Amino acid sequence: MTFNKPSTPLVYLVDDEFAVRDSLTLLLESRGQNVRSFESAADFLKNYDANQAGCLILDVRMPSMTGLELQEELLKRNIPLPIIFISGHADIPDSAKAFRAGAVDFLEKPFNNEILLQRIEEAIEKDITSREQLNEKQKILDRFNHLTAREKEVLTLIVTSHSNKEAAKILDISNRTIDVHRAHIMEKMQAESLAELMVMAIQCELVSA
Repeated sequence: MTFNKPSTPLVYLVDDEFAVRDSLTLLLESRGQNVRSFESAADFLKNYDANQAGCLILDVRMPSMTGLELQEELLKRNIPLPIIFISGHADIPDSAKAFRAGAVDFLEKPFNNEILLQRIEEAIEKDITSREQLNEKQKILDRFNHLTAREKEVLTLIVTSHSNKEAAKILDISNRTIDVHRAHIMEKMQAESLAELMVMAIQCELVSA
């Protein structure tokens, strides 16, 4: 999946209390944030846009599906949206579980608005960076998939420290043929050096680090 970087990222707000949604929406919009609020986890899941960068402000205790259960569901769906938990009934087990699952922060109501705003900025930046890395990884994988079967074999050998001579012997082809394949690989992968090609291969898990 290729993610887009919107001009204005979204801050999702999920809390079953209208007063909390209303006050936080006013606060965030006054600071230039684009906010979408929902009273339940189910409503959020129906309306979440995977193509938009942003973060999620999530209440811990809600009816039907709790905040922690929504966090688990997002992980199951492979949605790495940064989460800032808010709770009026914070306890150590809840916060520990949230952090273990990757939460950005866990704030107890009433919280300092400036701290929340700072965490939101950090979470959005984290999401944008993550999406950029995923986009770059996908571009590399797309290039790799355009290699021929033989070129993939040669790439695997040369990025795992095999010399051209060793690769030629393993594949039972000439050194000259390895040179030709290597040149095509560098061109198709848009790599300027063997070191850069190795980094690409490791980033995309084409070979082990």
